[in-house]
Amino acid sequence: MKGFIKTMGSNLSGGNGKAKEGKPGSPEGAIGAMRPEVTPRADISLPSKKERRKSSFFRQSKNQVVKDLPLLSETPMLKREALFRQKLQLCCMIFDFEDPESDTRGKELKRETLFELAEYVNTPSGQKIFTEALMPDIVQMVRVNLLRTLPPQTDDYDPEEDEPAMEVMWPHLQVVYEFFLRFIVSTEVNGKIAKRYVDQAFIRSWIDLFDAEDPRERDYVKTVLHRMYGKFMSYRSSIRKVISQVFFRYIYETGRHNGIAELLEILGSIINGFAIPLKKEHIQFLEKALIPLHKPRGVAIYHPQLSYCIAQYVEKDPDTIVPIITGVVRFWPWTNASKQVLFLNELEEVLELCRAEQLNSVQDSLFRLLAACLGSSHFQVAERALYYWNSEHICVNVLSQNKAAAFLPYVFAPLDKSAKGHWNQAVEGLAQSILKMYMEMDLVLYEKCSRENAENLKKQEVERDEAQARWKQIIEQAVSNGVDVDSL
Repeated sequence: MKGFIKTMGSNLSGGNGKAKEGKPGSPEGAIGAMRPEVTPRADISLPSKKERRKSSFFRQSKNQVVKDLPLLSETPMLKREALFRQKLQLCCMIFDFEDPESDTRGKELKRETLFELAEYVNTPSGQKIFTEALMPDIVQMVRVNLLRTLPPQTDDYDPEEDEPAMEVMWPHLQVVYEFFLRFIVSTEVNGKIAKRYVDQAFIRSWIDLFDAEDPRERDYVKTVLHRMYGKFMSYRSSIRKVISQVFFRYIYETGRHNGIAELLEILGSIINGFAIPLKKEHIQFLEKALIPLHKPRGVAIYHPQLSYCIAQYVEKDPDTIVPIITGVVRFWPWTNASKQVLFLNELEEVLELCRAEQLNSVQDSLFRLLAACLGSSHFQVAERALYYWNSEHICVNVLSQNKAAAFLPYVFAPLDKSAKGHWNQAVEGLAQSILKMYMEMDLVLYEKCSRENAENLKKQEVERDEAQARWKQIIEQAVSNGVDVDSL
């Protein structure tokens, strides 16, 4: 993952609004309609899940009177600002989308009005649109439509397996997002003036929208927040603080959040802009928020983005390598082979930039970890660890002759076991090649490790025989005391 945020500069008449091509769940277009998906009928009956709400919680407007307003393009310039305000107020009306038959005329009129506003601000007219007088109405319309209570997830919802619940209000919400994006990126909007209305409470509520289940909405929230981060410089520290609080709740309290990947995408670009040397605040963010993100059960969902942020820190300040390696080892997913492969990929990227003097402080824990991975019962973990020797930089700085005396005693036993016979031919062949390399590099060290390994195997065999003999004595004693050992 080398990029971060792409501006969704979509054509309001139906242009492409994808944030990242090929990304599952990305929007088909800025204002495009969703194509219905066909789900094959199952051949077996499955336990029914509690239905998840597809619409957010709003205070629906009561006794709404929706009236037709003239088009902005057909209104004289002097009257357009007042008409623009009227249309913004009309768009503050909220409808019940859970009932598709209710107030269809009002829903359609609001949708057409939103389209007109979005197209109007996207089309040069020679007149200033985003005036300070209109900013309170613009922000209020966005606040009413977007800053809402999100529907709760059911306890059995698994983001890695279940399809997300798509927001039924999306035909309205998408145009509001597009309109607000135009407002934020507009050169007419002065950040110092706009922040009187887009205040810090607004920003905090905006970041809460990252927990939306609909990936299309999270994509817009991400893009707009990134633009707000660039426009409102005085809010940057507070934005990072709120994001870290989201991470803390996810790591230590809930373990559930839909937008960790999108938040990390934004952070990837933010970290890339950090000044060198890194501030203490940024180091603390790495150690207390980013590194512990390796711990949660759902790390596989956002690991590419997390790995990119970690790599950005290493490139900015190589001294962060030691706490990063220590943290990755600490949160290693020993019971999940697929996650171990992900972590091995990330660890290799960090070791690519590791200097020899930095390795000294973490080499014991690192070498034990690699030895355990080489001896893993899962062939993909063992194979991925063996591929470390294909990295020229790692071989020179970590696995070379200078480190062989410290490194080889840790890994000789699992390498020797795999080389003498492994059910996977790739693992067996790689292990044999590595042992041959160390034999040619330092025959004395190789023979020493071979003798120690043989002595350890013999010692383990003796200890196993002694343990079996003790168990036999315990069983015989139990039988002599009248205990029916077969029933135990």
